[in-house]
Amino acid sequence: MSVTREQVLRYRVNAQQLDRPVAAGRSPDDAAILDLGVQDTGPDGALWALALRGVPVRAHDWPRELALAWTLRAAPHAYRRADLTAVEKAVRPWSEADAASRVLNAAGSLRAADIPVVEALAATARAMRGVVDHPMDKGSVSTRMTAEMTEPYLRWCEGCGATHMYEMPFRLAALHAGLELEPDTSPPVLRRIPRWPAGQVGVLDRPSTQDDGPLDPLRGLLHLLGPLTHKQAAAYVDSPLRDVKERWPDDAVEVDLDGHPAWLLGADRAALENPPDEPVVRLLGPYDLYLQGRERELLVPDKARHKALWQSIGRPGAVLADGEIVGTWRPRAKGTTLALELDEWVPWSARTKGAVGVEHERLAEFRGLTPA
Repeated sequence: MSVTREQVLRYRVNAQQLDRPVAAGRSPDDAAILDLGVQDTGPDGALWALALRGVPVRAHDWPRELALAWTLRAAPHAYRRADLTAVEKAVRPWSEADAASRVLNAAGSLRAADIPVVEALAATARAMRGVVDHPMDKGSVSTRMTAEMTEPYLRWCEGCGATHMYEMPFRLAALHAGLELEPDTSPPVLRRIPRWPAGQVGVLDRPSTQDDGPLDPLRGLLHLLGPLTHKQAAAYVDSPLRDVKERWPDDAVEVDLDGHPAWLLGADRAALENPPDEPVVRLLGPYDLYLQGRERELLVPDKARHKALWQSIGRPGAVLADGEIVGTWRPRAKGTTLALELDEWVPWSARTKGAVGVEHERLAEFRGLTPA
């Protein structure tokens, strides 16, 4: 089966529900992207991503049905609260090599001390559970954890001018400790997840099955960002290519994408062949899932645009029009008004300009402001 770039982009818009209108009675946790987790970075993070997919939410008004945790790439992600115990199991390392890949530079110190990284994450989780017996800001938790952990877990930080834990194990252990992040806190505040099973604290054993069900990160990627390659999936989850290949879902099918092999779930094949062709204009947040695929040339063929869109610090949002990224946007809030700074990469049609105006009003309402 051969598919084109245009088919893939339209398929992703539909699979991610970017073409879904808002429904007032829809539950706040009714969104397909919550299976994979919705990254919450910046003021237009997880809640705006859900709003773009027809979920009736507003800025700084977190529904009780949602929870926030450090998971993939140690970034904060929103999930259905009811799914948290299953999410914790799904994001456990697949192997020792996978755990070492996820903790980055902390792996060397632990290996030098003959401490397996999986065991180190479990020990960190158990210690963190004991430390966070009430809501605590990250700095306070870090100070307590530095006193709890031994030298292989610690490093000298030039930026802080102090010794503290390696950042990645600290973040990745939190959910394994049964801890969530309190939304809209800076610095982040960690707190215990209500009714977390005691037998699931610091236990990183994996079942023999190669599939974690609906919340399996690879299944989520293949459905929401497919078709994609093993290498692209590995880059998304910060895992070794070998582990990704071993965990590849059995029902994944290969397609030819403009002359190159890629995979998606077999159940999605028909949707990829005949994706909806409905006009959709959206103001995507800087870390929206639609922008998170690791094949940037597919999304934005003009490589000269990549640096402007995917900046390391202070990246803009993207203007999506019918599957294509046609420009960038930045919010300019002043008092009770919200203006937009727009960069049109190509001349916009009158329809696109009008639709961007509608989305501007939508964003302002989401933030509780007036469009300017």
